[in-house]
Amino acid sequence: MPCATQAQKVKSVPFSYLPERSDDRYNQRVPQKTVPLTGGSFLILAHKSATEYTVERYSADFQKTWSATLPVSEAQRIDGFACGTRQALVVVYGKTNAGQTLSAQAIDLATGQKAPLKKLVETGTRDRHPGVAFSPDGTKLVAWSYASREEQIRAITASVYDEQLTKLKDRTYDFHDLGSFFSPTVSLSNDGTQYVTLISDEMKKLSVRRYRNDNQDVKVMSVAVGGSFGGKTVTVFDTKVSMQADNTLYAAAICTERLTGQYYSLKLVKFDFNGEGTMKFADEFRFTPEYLAEVNKATQGTSKRLEDIYLSDILLTPEKQLVVVAEKKYEEGGDESPVRTKELHLFGYNEFEAPTWHTIIAKNQVAPPAESFTGIGYKAAVFGSNIQFLTQETIKGKSDLYVRSVNAQTGVVQPTKGLGLKVANDQQLAYVKDFTAWLDAQTLIGVSRPSKKSAALMLNKIVVK
Repeated sequence: MPCATQAQKVKSVPFSYLPERSDDRYNQRVPQKTVPLTGGSFLILAHKSATEYTVERYSADFQKTWSATLPVSEAQRIDGFACGTRQALVVVYGKTNAGQTLSAQAIDLATGQKAPLKKLVETGTRDRHPGVAFSPDGTKLVAWSYASREEQIRAITASVYDEQLTKLKDRTYDFHDLGSFFSPTVSLSNDGTQYVTLISDEMKKLSVRRYRNDNQDVKVMSVAVGGSFGGKTVTVFDTKVSMQADNTLYAAAICTERLTGQYYSLKLVKFDFNGEGTMKFADEFRFTPEYLAEVNKATQGTSKRLEDIYLSDILLTPEKQLVVVAEKKYEEGGDESPVRTKELHLFGYNEFEAPTWHTIIAKNQVAPPAESFTGIGYKAAVFGSNIQFLTQETIKGKSDLYVRSVNAQTGVVQPTKGLGLKVANDQQLAYVKDFTAWLDAQTLIGVSRPSKKSAALMLNKIVVK
C-alpha cells in the first residue's frame, strides 16, 4: 500500500529528448545521462535530434548556465558520458566502410567550451565493437579494441587517458594462455590502474587481472564459482562488477545448472588489490524451492521456476554494508513485442561479506518495444545506511514515480512513497529513467510527461518531504 504524496515539485521546465534505439535492449551503453556536480548543480546529456546531442549544465537554482552542441551523423552514436573535476567527457562511436572509431569530446565544466574531438580507438569494420570505461571519479578513461580469432578474444589493446585526454599508458592484455573464456569486463580505478574480469574454465572460474601503469607486472586472482555439485554441473549465467574508489573490486555471479538452466546460487567475491592483495569469497546464496515460494508469495505469482532474472547493481554503503540487486526483465516475444520488468531481488551482506538478509520487492512494469527499458526498471542511490529505489509505476490506478527505502543493514523496506508528479499513463513515452539522479538524500532530478493531454516531457526538480 503506497503512502500519500511525500514530495513537493519545486520546479519544472520543458525538456526536449528524442528516444534512442539500442542494438542491445538489456545493456545500454550510456544508462546514466544526468550527473550531479558540487553545490547542487548538474549536467545532462540529451539526444535532441537525429543529428544532434547536447550537454547542458543547470545551476543549483535550476537555471541553465550553458549548453554545448554535439553534432552526430547517422553513422555515429554516444558510447560514454562522465564528469571529472574540470571537464565532462562524451565518447562518440562511429562506423563507416573504412572501420570503427571511438572519439572523445572534452567540455569545460565552468564554461561549456568544447575542446577538439580526439580519436581514441580505430579498428576494422568486422572487429568487435570497441569499448570504453571511466574511473569512479570520472578523471580517467580507458578505451580499447579486441584482437580475435574464430570469434574468440585473444587480446585487448587499450589506452588510458586522464580527463584532459592526455594519454597515460598503452597496454595490451594478452589472453592466449586461457583458451576459451567469457567476454571480459574492463574496469578502471581512480589512479588509472586497469582490472579485467573474466569467466574461464568452461564458465566455472572467475578471475581478475590487474594492469598497472608504472610497471609491466600482471597480478591475477581467481576463484572457482562453478563446478560439479551433487552430480550437477553448475556454470556462470550472469555477472556484475563494481569498481570502488579504494581499489577494491566486487564481483557477483548468478550460477545455473548447465543441463536444465535452473537457477542454482548467487556468489559474491571481493578482490582487494591493496598491499599484497587479498580475496574474500562470501558464502553462496542457494536458490532453493523455499526461495521460489518466497518470490511467489511476494509477487502473488505461481511461477514453477526462476527465470529472466539478471544482476543489475552492487551497492555499497559508507559502513561497507553491501547489497546485490537483481531484476526480472524480459521481452514478451520478438523485437516488436512489449518488454517487462518485474520484481527486484535484494541480497544484503555485512562488512565482512557475510550474507545477512534477502528480500523481494514486487513491481510490474510494461513498455512498448520502441521505448524498451528506458522508462521501466528502477534507479537506486545510497545515502548512509539507506538505499532509495525509484520506479515509475501505476499503483491503485495512480501513475506516478514511487520511492522505496531499504535499510542496507537490516533489509527492512519502508512503505512505498508516491512523489505526486501525475505521470502520464498511456502508450506514449511518460518517463525516462536515464535522467533520474539524486542531488542529495531529499532532492532528485527526473524527466517525465505529466498527463495524456501533454505531449511534452518536463525536467523536474523534486524535494522529498
